[in-house]
Amino acid sequence: MTDQGMSERPNNPDVGEQGGITRRSLIKALVSIPFLGAFFYNFFKKKAADDAKRRAIMAELGVREGPAVIPDLISRPPGERIRVGIIGYGWEGEALVRHAGFAHPDWIDEARKDAEENPRNKSLEVYLNQKDLNIAITAVCDVFDVRAERAIAASQVDVRPGGGRVMPPAKRYLRYGDLIESGDCDGVIIATPDHWHSRMTIDAVKAGLHVYCEKALTRTEDEAHAVYDAVKNSDIVFQLGHQNRQSEGHMKAREVIEADILGPITLIEGTTNRNTPWGAWVWDIHEEGSPQTIDWDQFQGPAPNRVPFSLERFFRWRCWFDYGTGLSGDLLSHEYDAVNQIMAVGIPKSAVASGGIYYHKDGRDVPDVFQAVYEYPDRDLTFMYSATLANGMNRGLRFMGHDAWMRVGGTLTVSAEPDSTRYEQKIEDGIIDTDLPMFSYQPGFKGIDAVTSATAEYFASRGLLYTYRGGRRVSAYHLLIEDWLNVIRNGGITSCNIDRAFEEAITCHMATRSYLQGRKVEWDPVRRRIV
Repeated sequence: MTDQGMSERPNNPDVGEQGGITRRSLIKALVSIPFLGAFFYNFFKKKAADDAKRRAIMAELGVREGPAVIPDLISRPPGERIRVGIIGYGWEGEALVRHAGFAHPDWIDEARKDAEENPRNKSLEVYLNQKDLNIAITAVCDVFDVRAERAIAASQVDVRPGGGRVMPPAKRYLRYGDLIESGDCDGVIIATPDHWHSRMTIDAVKAGLHVYCEKALTRTEDEAHAVYDAVKNSDIVFQLGHQNRQSEGHMKAREVIEADILGPITLIEGTTNRNTPWGAWVWDIHEEGSPQTIDWDQFQGPAPNRVPFSLERFFRWRCWFDYGTGLSGDLLSHEYDAVNQIMAVGIPKSAVASGGIYYHKDGRDVPDVFQAVYEYPDRDLTFMYSATLANGMNRGLRFMGHDAWMRVGGTLTVSAEPDSTRYEQKIEDGIIDTDLPMFSYQPGFKGIDAVTSATAEYFASRGLLYTYRGGRRVSAYHLLIEDWLNVIRNGGITSCNIDRAFEEAITCHMATRSYLQGRKVEWDPVRRRIV
């Protein structure tokens, strides 16, 4: 830099390098105001003392103050193009394809408009900043003509992450078996209702295709065993769609557990509350839905009870046990998988569940109020789950130890127990104030996205909608798909592999079985069966 250039930079500690006012000068300005001076002086003095105290506590506890330790941060080239087929292009299927880099043109137009109207809405920005995963959507199968056409349009979208080139349109298949046998795909994303997951996964495995399957893994216990055996006896790469596996907050929570900050943990509470029709699976019925546009026989497929054509059952399938497992497979599965990711609890010894249809008396047979209690006697631990679809209080996921408790969601918070043994002296000395958290952690916080639906609000409150890498906001869905593709290309183990998927499936099926049979059920680890 020339002398002239150096002379142009203000030699003033109160002015920043870009000419802006610094924090130091701001404080000086504030304290110069007679009325506010004492207040702000004491405020910043206390904040500095609190920050120093927090750093000392975290250092002593062995917790890193920075971001969570995230495996495999090295950026790798995406490798050779992988051909992916999508089976089921409903709400979740469309979301998965979008986060893989192929947003429908209508979504792009709506997201652009939303961003113009509300700068807090970062959906389009996050989408365009995703990595180009170097895949092609080459095949699609959906029993609803409208959705199949949307998938084809998305497969050749011209606004994509990385400015990727426009791909040829995906080919539509009327039967998923034809798609699997076509030779057009290296892997498939299965985003159908749960009652199809096992059959489609097993058929894809037999054809040598890699599988990304949405949760829950299966509708029944027997199906879970069949899928597990098929994947274990193959060379394919399997991923279950639990995007929380990529949550930076969950990874930080695991660091807290590994540092034994909470002391002996005896109780975990997971909850899901919603209070909107959408949150209770009363999803929109498409105006073009009819027997002429929906292959009803194919939709029903392996469902245990075949019924006449029903738009309600097709578009709101989660309300019936014929197609899913209700709160257990849809939302309990998220809470359990988070606990399993953070603490590696595995399959519980026993489960007791109860509940009922107390509010949404619309013909459904799955409960809208549900609770399950799981026991892990070998770990002196109980995991309790509860949910209502008629109240929106956000209670979060809480880990309760003898020395501290931790709340995990969009923000991770750790607070000391007043009667802690480990922190007794620090509490007495005033180093730890039990009325305040010992520390909180908000992954990459730079603002809050606008939330537009009950489902999005639920995911956002738990840090499942977006997470962060290197301080950059990114979709957790995108990272989970990238994880699957990386293992296909480079080898390794996916973050929600078939072993973790089986544990999730059995744990959820235990709660469903207990509810339906009105009794306590147990897991027999020798016979590997629910009894």
